[in-house]
Amino acid sequence: MQDFSVVVPARYASTRLPAKMLAPIAGRPLLQWVWERACASGARRVIVATDDERILAVAKGFGAECLMTAAQHASGTDRVAEVVRRLGLAAEEIVVNVQGDEPLIDPQLIERLATLLGENGAADVATAAAPIANLAEFLDPNCVKAVCGATGEALYFSRAPIPWPREDAPDAKPTRFDGAWRHIGLYAYRVAGLLRLAGLAPTALERLERLEQLRALEHGMRIHVLALAQAPPPGIDTIEDLERVRAMLGGA
Repeated sequence: MQDFSVVVPARYASTRLPAKMLAPIAGRPLLQWVWERACASGARRVIVATDDERILAVAKGFGAECLMTAAQHASGTDRVAEVVRRLGLAAEEIVVNVQGDEPLIDPQLIERLATLLGENGAADVATAAAPIANLAEFLDPNCVKAVCGATGEALYFSRAPIPWPREDAPDAKPTRFDGAWRHIGLYAYRVAGLLRLAGLAPTALERLERLEQLRALEHGMRIHVLALAQAPPPGIDTIEDLERVRAMLGGA
């Protein structure tokens, strides 16, 4: 089995749903659900990385290994990079970044992603994608599309509907979405690749699309993509998402 660690970035401030990490779901805070699933993945260590004393206290209360990080980080990737620097993890170690707002994440998916990176020595990063389910999803700029080569390496990520079906009129909406994949925002890194990525300045394509993974591609880093049969359950961004998950897991 592949040896790996998990870091769960957990910010208190959230634009759409403040303090969501501590929101109760069936008697436990949201963050605890994520931590428990990460622990079930077989990870050697699961570290909660936060910028807030309230989250730190709650996470320690349910038994998590925790680390206070800087308040100002541009992204979760930068927060994870701070963690691996401070822990002194070796360059070849694998770390999976699991977002703290995904209480339904499959532990096996975390393990599969770490294993995929471990088996692909030339890759710097591993992530996942699933087939686009419908035309509305294909056209939605909040659904990030992934285009991959024959070996499973990412060629590009975009908010645009790609690959574009050439048979459709160039000035009209597409009517087909076969061959289109949506990106799943879960990442496994080799520590060396993570630190390199965090040390690079944002790139033109990254700023244009507002997609951090494009920084890696623009700098020649290799991202291997795990092809899933279907998309995993979405995370929690809004109060509606929270209520939906509460209904699935047994209330507040």
